[in-house]
This record gives sequence, structure tokens and C-alpha cells, in this order.
Amino acid sequence: MTPHVPREHRQWHAPPEEVPPMSVEDVAAIEAILGYKFADKSLVKLVLTHGSFYFPYRLGDTYERLEYLGDGVLTCLMLREVFRTYGTLPPGPLTRLRAANVDTEKLARVTVHPRPPPLPPPQGTQTPRPGSVVYPNSNNSFYTNFIVRRYLCVLCDIVESLIGAIYWDSNFDQEVWRVFRTLADPLIGLETLGKHPVTELFEFCQKTRRGVKFVKDEWNKSLKVEVLVDGELVASATYGQKKEIAQNRAAKAALDKLKETLGQTQSESGSADVSEALDELDIAGTLKCQ
Repeated sequence: MTPHVPREHRQWHAPPEEVPPMSVEDVAAIEAILGYKFADKSLVKLVLTHGSFYFPYRLGDTYERLEYLGDGVLTCLMLREVFRTYGTLPPGPLTRLRAANVDTEKLARVTVHPRPPPLPPPQGTQTPRPGSVVYPNSNNSFYTNFIVRRYLCVLCDIVESLIGAIYWDSNFDQEVWRVFRTLADPLIGLETLGKHPVTELFEFCQKTRRGVKFVKDEWNKSLKVEVLVDGELVASATYGQKKEIAQNRAAKAALDKLKETLGQTQSESGSADVSEALDELDIAGTLKCQ
């Protein structure tokens, strides 16, 4: 067994002065995936250059600026799309639709979805091997895969930097929307998004003349949020990172429990896509119905 070496005693090997150039074949392969030919081919290498390539020796050109640009472009593009598609929808649901289509998990899936072919890993990171990624159409949960969980933000950054690069390279042309629309297909629509579980729970209890209360007193100890309906514990949920997600899970569980008791169908927020979007990525997160 290799002995453990403290971090301060490890031998660091300085990276090359410049990021190795990408071959013409690699650039062409990426352009084929995107369906877009770059006028400035150097942007392709920059899109895939992570800051860890230079760490800890120096700073260098990375995808950070392009990712910043792409983040803003995607927000604007999706806002325009949902505004045009849902002509009578108020700002609240429009905001949720926009956010669902540009959130970290949704964008990360673009890089690992089997159609189109997965995008190559950024230089400077150790991204998942092709066989280690659990694709969305797998029986296993995308969210409990440790490797994908660890690099989710990096994968999202790649997509945002690609969008920023195309937007810049095309001289701010709307060609960037065509590329993203193809990569992100299918977009999350209103019929898929469903209602927010907390909102739906309150609406359901109001219609059935029941009182509902969320109890978060145990959050600091057990990361638990409980749902009381008419003073009785109906459901609880825990989540290791965000209280809001535990509350969403508890609301979803309580709503399904109440509807099951009354012989109704499962809640509108019970679709796989919505439940997964609420879960995010936490192996420790659990859901429990009483």
C-alpha cells in the first residue's frame, strides 16, 4: 500500500506553459456535435480549459469568462422562449420554467446524454469515464452517482462556456439558440414542470379544509423537516444540504399520502422529472412517509 503523504509534502509538477493544442479532428468532432463551425477555432480549446490545469502554480486563460457570458445568454434565451411559448402565463411560473431549463443538473445532462455524443472532458480535470456515467434513461439514479455529483458544476460550466463562445464567435447572432435548442432537447415544459409541491399542498389542504404546518425545529440536529396536517404528523424528509429541498420533499410526500388516503391520483408534482429536479444531488438525502 502506498504510504499517505501529507499535502504540504507532496511533489507538484508544474503544467506546461500553454494548454496543449487541440487537433483538427477533435475540433471538427466538437463542431459536429454542436452543428456549428467556429470562425475562431481557438475558442474550442478555451471552452474546455479548466482553472485546475494551472493550479497551484499560476493563473491562465480558462473558460471562466465565456461561462460568465454564456450564463447570461442562456438566461435571456430561455426567458424569451418561455415568454413566447406561454403567452398568458404570469411571471412566477415563467420564472420556474426558465430556471428548470437552465439549472445545473439540466445543463450537465447535455454533456453526458448519449444523443448527441458526449462532449469531451475539459483539460485540467478528471471527469467521468464513459462507462462510469449513469445516463438519465438508466434504472439507476443520476443523482446518486458520486462521480457525476462531484463534477456536476464543471459539466454545467462547459455548456455555459460553449454557449458563450458561440454567441461571441457568431457576432451575437441568434444561431446560438439553434445550437442550444438541439442540445437541450427536450426542454422542460409547463405540462412537465407541474405545480410546486409546497404550493400544491397548501392549495389541497385549503380545498379540503385542513390545516397544514411545516416544523423545522429539528433541522440543526437531524436535517429533518416535518409536515403536520390538522396537528398530526403526516410526512417528514431530510436533506443534507438545503432546508428548502427537505421541505419540498416533505410536502410532496405529505400530498401523496393525503391523496392516497382520499383515493385520488398522485400529485401533479409527482412526475419523475420534477421530483428529481427537487432532489438535486445528495446521497444522504432521504424521504420518509409516516
